[in-house]
Amino acid sequence: MRGASVARIGAVLGGSAGNLVEWFDWYTYSATALYFAPVFFPKGDQTAQLLQTAAIFAVGFFARPVGAWLMGRYADRVGRKAALTLSVTLMCGGSLVIAITPGAATIGVAAPVILLLARVFQGLSLGGEYGASATYISEMAGRKYRGFWSSFHYVTLIGGQLTALAVLIILQHSLAKGDMALWGWRIPFLIGAGLAVIAFWLRRQIPESQAFVRAEAGSSARGGIRQLCREHPREILTVLGFTAGGSVIFYVYTTYMQKFLTNTAGFSKDQATEISAVTLIAFMLAQPLCGWLSDRVGRKPMLLAAFGGATLVTWPVMNEVAHATSAWIAVCLIVAAVTLQSCYTSISAVVKAELFPTAIRTLGVAVPYALANAAFGGTAEYVALWFKSIGSERGFYIYASALAAISFVAVLTMKETRTHSRINED
Repeated sequence: MRGASVARIGAVLGGSAGNLVEWFDWYTYSATALYFAPVFFPKGDQTAQLLQTAAIFAVGFFARPVGAWLMGRYADRVGRKAALTLSVTLMCGGSLVIAITPGAATIGVAAPVILLLARVFQGLSLGGEYGASATYISEMAGRKYRGFWSSFHYVTLIGGQLTALAVLIILQHSLAKGDMALWGWRIPFLIGAGLAVIAFWLRRQIPESQAFVRAEAGSSARGGIRQLCREHPREILTVLGFTAGGSVIFYVYTTYMQKFLTNTAGFSKDQATEISAVTLIAFMLAQPLCGWLSDRVGRKPMLLAAFGGATLVTWPVMNEVAHATSAWIAVCLIVAAVTLQSCYTSISAVVKAELFPTAIRTLGVAVPYALANAAFGGTAEYVALWFKSIGSERGFYIYASALAAISFVAVLTMKETRTHSRINED
């Protein structure tokens, strides 16, 4: 029994390590956007340049539902391990292309076009990564501590973003500002490509999920998108509903906040990066605690706390951060908000996995999540910057709060997945 527990923990951590690398590569784009935006989009002021990079950021998200569909079917038919290995390979290629692409001054309009294509490539990869890794980690975690162990999906997701920021901070303190803007921003993309090769090797070593092995042995039918829509419409709507608010609030406090601190609150680029790093550390550390708590009180109360809280605090937090007189005031405000948000993020993976049966689980987790995330998470930065560009930044606070309220209502209609889980294997 002890050996099985050790193997289970090793599998969860092995799957999570690859997840960290995937998200490091994905978030490197956002972390370095302040530097490479003028390289690919030399015309206009800083807001206009960031708006164009945010548009490409959003397009990458719209590739994720396609990747979720393709990789979800692959994971449900061939195996979770195979899908995880393929997704990290695709991400490696996208990062390498961005790292070596010349700027608009050298190759003109081809530069942003290549950037867009590379980002689409990464979007396909991450669309498959989320469903495969969320399913794998949830299936490998035991019933008693499934919330706790599944929280490491977001520990490594946030860890990937934090690592991207850490690399950026090191570069900011190691390189002259001119060098950072000229070529230093390319280094994180090269690091991401190299780490993806290591993640590929790690994922080759992990065991296949026993839930998939047993379903395969029983010749369980492997459904497609039509079967998913026909047999699980309520579950799909539930995932769409709570992902809408969950994704936009997540991206408000993670990827967009760095730009908000510079573009609205008036902090320097270095300060904005450091504030983001501190708040992400707190966010990451809160995940296991909230995951463990969900194993005690249930998933539904945690989700209600997250979305009810986000509905109430998003406007005041954003407004106060915009007028913060010191970095520590901004840190305290953002940490309070992300700690509340952890009630959702820590159990996001396991709640989705518990809603669907084994034969169609990866597809069920990945596709509705990717659709809602593309529509609301991937566009969060663009919508925020658009509101700012028309002189009505507070309109974005209302928009984010309204989506959180929709997610609150969606959670009210769902069953408690801890006691009605479709993950039967312990």
